[in-house]
Amino acid sequence: MTHNVLVVAEQIQGVFRKVTFEALSAGLKLAAQTGGELQALVLGSGIDGLAADLKAYGAAKIMVADDAALADFTTEAYTQVLAGVIEQVQPGIVLLGATTQGKDLAARLSARLNVALATDCVALAVEAGQVVATRPMYGGKILADVALSGTPVIVSLRPNTQTIAPSAGAGTIEKVAVTLGAVRSQVVAKQFESGKVDLTEADIVVTGGRGMGGPDFSAIEALAEALGAAVGASRSAVDEGWRSAADQVGQTGKTVSPNLYVACGVSGAIQHLAGMSSSKVIVAVNKDPEAPIIGKADYALVDDLFEVVPALTAEIKKLKK
Repeated sequence: MTHNVLVVAEQIQGVFRKVTFEALSAGLKLAAQTGGELQALVLGSGIDGLAADLKAYGAAKIMVADDAALADFTTEAYTQVLAGVIEQVQPGIVLLGATTQGKDLAARLSARLNVALATDCVALAVEAGQVVATRPMYGGKILADVALSGTPVIVSLRPNTQTIAPSAGAGTIEKVAVTLGAVRSQVVAKQFESGKVDLTEADIVVTGGRGMGGPDFSAIEALAEALGAAVGASRSAVDEGWRSAADQVGQTGKTVSPNLYVACGVSGAIQHLAGMSSSKVIVAVNKDPEAPIIGKADYALVDDLFEVVPALTAEIKKLKK
């Protein structure tokens, strides 16, 4: 068995997702435990210059699969290329981000190569020669340690659960042959939501909870717009149908790690705290001084959010003039 760690770098429109740097940092630690080297693979079209961005995160070798057929993500095409590269370089561990794209690819690769897979993991270690992955189960009620056997093993990492630690590596860049085979699917059209910030990528997140009292999140959205932030929601708000599941922050939703997290009307259940506790600065707005989120916050405003939030928004807009 080889002990190299291969990270599949995810980029969208020429920009790497933050989880790619998290996976590289986690992969470097694993490579140190296995005695192997950290490698990275980038797929896309016209991405020659992009690969150099990975040199600062410890990859000894950066492989580039550049082909016009990879300009748009399709599961079939990316799986074909990835499977070919994995069979060629024979890594011991393959890491991807547990994003929509990463989960799709990880499952398809696991089936194609008939190898072990652990998804949405929050921690990794090597024990007695086996990769042990920690992942939430039963709706986030428990964390389970799963030992993976065989070679390679495939792991998808939940975004914002790993510390990004820059570490210069040799960073040699080489092109790999792209073998597509028969690809039956194609992208017909793409539609992007302009102006909407991805929760897992956002530097600032404003979240509304049960204290919003209903589906009207306009006060939260106005504050988020003024701050250039993403809008999140607690599980309670999502369960009530006030926001979509894609907005949910918490152990059973998305894990976020912004520079600023503003929780409005969020009580701070342990599952919610697990999804945002690594935020650098936490601000809580809640009428209940005993709410758990108050004890977690760096700054707490014990008051009516419907009075505080519009006032905050107005002051921020004044400062930006």
